[in-house]
Amino acid sequence: MAKIDSHHMIYGHLQDFLTGETLVDTDDERYRQRLARLLVEEKGFAKAEIKPRLKIETLFAGRFVLSRIDFVVSLAGRRLMLLRYGPGSLVTRQRPALAAARVLDAEGIIPLTVVSNGQDAEVLDSYSGKVLAQGLAAIPERRELERQAASLENRPLPAGRREPELRILNAFDYEACCAGDPCALPNAREG
Repeated sequence: MAKIDSHHMIYGHLQDFLTGETLVDTDDERYRQRLARLLVEEKGFAKAEIKPRLKIETLFAGRFVLSRIDFVVSLAGRRLMLLRYGPGSLVTRQRPALAAARVLDAEGIIPLTVVSNGQDAEVLDSYSGKVLAQGLAAIPERRELERQAASLENRPLPAGRREPELRILNAFDYEACCAGDPCALPNAREG
């Protein structure tokens, strides 16, 4: 019998479009790769302007969570747009993505947040949480983001907000395997 160690269908390995690294080939990773190609091939960003796979670590109530930030786009050394992928409904992805945009940089909030399920997207104002635009076509092109850069501030996070935003990430990104019961998959990494 084959050893199963993941809740995801694993097809083998693939080469990361941005970095050339070898990654585990899953459905989710295929969507991430499509989004990376979209940013470069359709939106005009250079690969060097996109930082993949950043992480934020949180520990609350004894629960350690590693939150994944799929892509951060920088222009002229400024982080301007954070993109998080997640399958399913976009509305359920908004709050943790906004929390990540608010705490990732000590210098200030990353002004634009994008949530995508690989087939649709929403562009949000990271300060207010307001949805600015919808659809993959609404993700700003490089020239557009460059024009907007002067008006996009990396404002500091208001005093007293860092811990609540980190708690939001911890709660939303916590993966509970099999609803607290023993996992049916031997040696499962998730949960």
